[in-house]
Amino acid sequence: MDVRSLSNTTTTTSSASFSAVFPPHRRRHHHHSHPSSVVILFSLKPPPPPLPRSDSDDSSSSTPSSGRIRRPQTLKTTSSPKRTLSKVPSNPLKNLVGSAYVPVLPPPPPPPPPVSHSLSDKLWLSSKLSPPPPSISEMSEEDQNEIEEIETENSTSKGRREVEFRQEGKVFVGNLPNWIKKHEVQEFFRQFGPVKNVILIKGHDAMERNAGYGFVIYDGPTAANSAMKAVEFDGVEFQGRVLTVKLDDGRRLKEKTDERARWMEGDDSVEFRSQWHEERDKARKSFRKVIETEPENWQAVVSAFEKIKKPSRKEYGLMVNYYARRGDMHRARETFEKMRARGIEPTSHVYTNLIHAYAVGRDMEEALSCVRKMKEEGIEMSLVTYSILVSGFAKMGNAESADHWFQEAKEKHSSLNAIIYGNIIYAYCQTCNMDRAEALVRQMEEEGIDAPIDIYHTMMDGYTMVGDEDKCLLVFERFKECGMNPSVITYGCLINLYAKLGKVSKALEVSKEMEHAGIKHNMKTYSMLINGFLKLKDWANAFAIFEDLIKDGIKPDVVLYNNIITAFCGMGKMDRAVCTVKEMQKQRHRPTTRTFMPIIHGFARKGEMKKALDIFDMMRMSGCIPTVHTYNALILGLVEKRKMEKAVQILDEMTLAGVSPNEHTYTTVMHGYASVGDTGKAFAYFTKMRDEGLELDVYTYEALLKACCKSGRMQSALAVTKEMSAQNIPRNTFIYNILIDGWARRGDVWEAADLMQQMKREGVQPDIHTYTSFINACSKAGDMQRATNTIEEMKSAGVKPNIKTYTTLIHGWARASLPEKALSCFEEMKRSGLKPDKAVYHCLMTSLLSRATVAGGCIYPGILSVCREMVDCGLTVDMGTAVHWSKCLIKIERTGGEITEVLQKTFPPNWNLYNNVLTSSNVASDDESDISDDEDDDICQGAVSSAGDEGESDGDVVGRSWF
Repeated sequence: MDVRSLSNTTTTTSSASFSAVFPPHRRRHHHHSHPSSVVILFSLKPPPPPLPRSDSDDSSSSTPSSGRIRRPQTLKTTSSPKRTLSKVPSNPLKNLVGSAYVPVLPPPPPPPPPVSHSLSDKLWLSSKLSPPPPSISEMSEEDQNEIEEIETENSTSKGRREVEFRQEGKVFVGNLPNWIKKHEVQEFFRQFGPVKNVILIKGHDAMERNAGYGFVIYDGPTAANSAMKAVEFDGVEFQGRVLTVKLDDGRRLKEKTDERARWMEGDDSVEFRSQWHEERDKARKSFRKVIETEPENWQAVVSAFEKIKKPSRKEYGLMVNYYARRGDMHRARETFEKMRARGIEPTSHVYTNLIHAYAVGRDMEEALSCVRKMKEEGIEMSLVTYSILVSGFAKMGNAESADHWFQEAKEKHSSLNAIIYGNIIYAYCQTCNMDRAEALVRQMEEEGIDAPIDIYHTMMDGYTMVGDEDKCLLVFERFKECGMNPSVITYGCLINLYAKLGKVSKALEVSKEMEHAGIKHNMKTYSMLINGFLKLKDWANAFAIFEDLIKDGIKPDVVLYNNIITAFCGMGKMDRAVCTVKEMQKQRHRPTTRTFMPIIHGFARKGEMKKALDIFDMMRMSGCIPTVHTYNALILGLVEKRKMEKAVQILDEMTLAGVSPNEHTYTTVMHGYASVGDTGKAFAYFTKMRDEGLELDVYTYEALLKACCKSGRMQSALAVTKEMSAQNIPRNTFIYNILIDGWARRGDVWEAADLMQQMKREGVQPDIHTYTSFINACSKAGDMQRATNTIEEMKSAGVKPNIKTYTTLIHGWARASLPEKALSCFEEMKRSGLKPDKAVYHCLMTSLLSRATVAGGCIYPGILSVCREMVDCGLTVDMGTAVHWSKCLIKIERTGGEITEVLQKTFPPNWNLYNNVLTSSNVASDDESDISDDEDDDICQGAVSSAGDEGESDGDVVGRSWF
């Protein structure tokens, strides 16, 4: 489950914010320049009421013509002048803004000529150690007076640095929705520390809506640390918006202070703006409003951008970012080139948006070309740029490249954030390298970065991919211990885990727990449950979950419709699957190739090729271009029905349509020819596959071996195994099963035994098909003692014999003319809990009837018991078997008897008419009624081979999906 959030913001990184707060030109060596101390006097008392002026006062409070009172900069350490407060301020406008008392000190000595020391120079170190002044809205009257005095002093001397307006613990939050409320923002940022206040800036035209940005002020001794943690969430999605979070640089407070200072100086002039500028500003505001309120309406966004006369770098950057979020890398590049054609040089921010567009479009080569261009132009890559590169390679499953850019980011930036750590952890989770992911999580926490919720989800999803249930549950418990509330994504990770492990009952328990917590299902959680039931072929419960989804008012998407179509095809209800496709089109969902693949394959398996081709044409009419996987589904259905001529026709049409066959296509055709025993054509397609440079894997050689063993060409099979060894392709269980079965068909038990020993030496574990094939080899060689020992060996190895194993053993005892052993083997099979099928009854009854005259009356009760079981099961044999059994009954009971009466109940309904014709033609003569042992063996072997072929078809073709 993606649980990812990409940092595609249009803001600068937190490091850029740090450089804005602490400019590099500040130095801390100024306070060591002179030994003289500086006495700075601030009045903390409120100003007294104004006193009546006198002539003496006027004379004593004379000020320069500028109307400003200058504070003495340096005083001698030995002097301790008395403070005298001026009764009346020299500037009457100061009282209007609540100024404080200004100390009147002795005349200052001449200022030192070479170096000037402003107040901000002397307090720069202390401003880091103590909190900076609060914002104007929260400052007391005395603090405002002090700032005004500082501004008055700094404005008199050029070259002095400005006052530090940054407030500690205050962060700027941008790109907020216009409808957001204070308590919602406070609830989100409260996870980093106690929030003192949230300031949302209101819009000028609509006071009930905010302007899309504001400030969060943290409280307490950890306010600075809380602000730093909040900055790490720059680029995190919140209420459908990608937030811009950075430390407050005091710019807003400075602008208000400067505006007040200009007003105090009497400068209230307003710059005249022409109509062209006003229209341009109006178009800019309209463009930003559309891109914030209607991002899904791309026509409106493009139209609003085109109405801007001479867009600036900011508008171009917003447009590139908009195309990047949509994944439209071509239009993003076009907008970028238009900006450069206007003479506007791109910044790191614009380049980052363009790289983001290529990363979303999965074109990392172009993204890297943008990176090279940035380096050529001397533009420094920000942390957001590195994070986007790591995320792009992570989504493509290239963990090595992602780690390369992550390491470069560590070298270039002193501190990383949780977003880039989350991206690199996601990269290793997608490649199932959970050890490296765990090491990165440990490294992140050692650096003091708390893991956000997304990293917990990423780790749970990674453990789901590797099937590690214990560690996934451990992460979930740790998630709750940290005080985080599980969301629908958290529970969805657990549901996906149990659905993939086949433990759907536990997935339902997690679903109920989620509902008790007040969390509703979404489309993905319902899809996970349906996939779990489809994996178990539990169609009824899959449809029950689908009905719950409809009751909750959730409209199915394309993926869910595809799952329902797969369920209908698995049930064999192909018409319902076609109706679902039509309903899907009515709901304006466009079907994909995965929609039609199970329907085409289902009709092809049923042999209804006309309907399969109709669906194929329907897929083309729906706008879906057939892919190699679609053709593979059609060919696989024909191969399973052994219609090789039609399969080859589809292969030719595939080539004419310009679709190149892949390894799975040729391997499926080779399996088809192997099933019919056509070794020559199987080798022809193998040669064609090798000439086209396609990969030859173990499944390709398996098809060749199957063709050789089916046709009895064991020397060719040995040559194929030597070729596999030369290509360093190891043999698996399927390869050994085919070889052992090939030698078993020839009755060569020694070669089969050598393969069994070689299989154990190479560490390949035999399965039920391996043991059954070896028992068949022993039976054909007449070595029933070894066959019995093999049964005991497989039981000790934990492999339980199945119906086919006992059928092969019964046939072996029948060939050895020991019907009583075959009967005891039949009873042992029933005691083990297996239910006999038609093949078992057919083989057992044929062997008992053919040896009844030799064995005597000791097996008559067994024959009668088996006959009654067959009647109770409602079995009916074919006409050929009935004729063969009737010949055996004539030898046992010439005039009819109890066995004949019971056994004839299993004959076909038209047996009496056929028997009369047979009798009238004098077929039942003594000479003609002699039945050879070879005929009995052929009939028994036909039953065993029929069961064996079905098992091979299921194991070799159906069991492995070639597409």
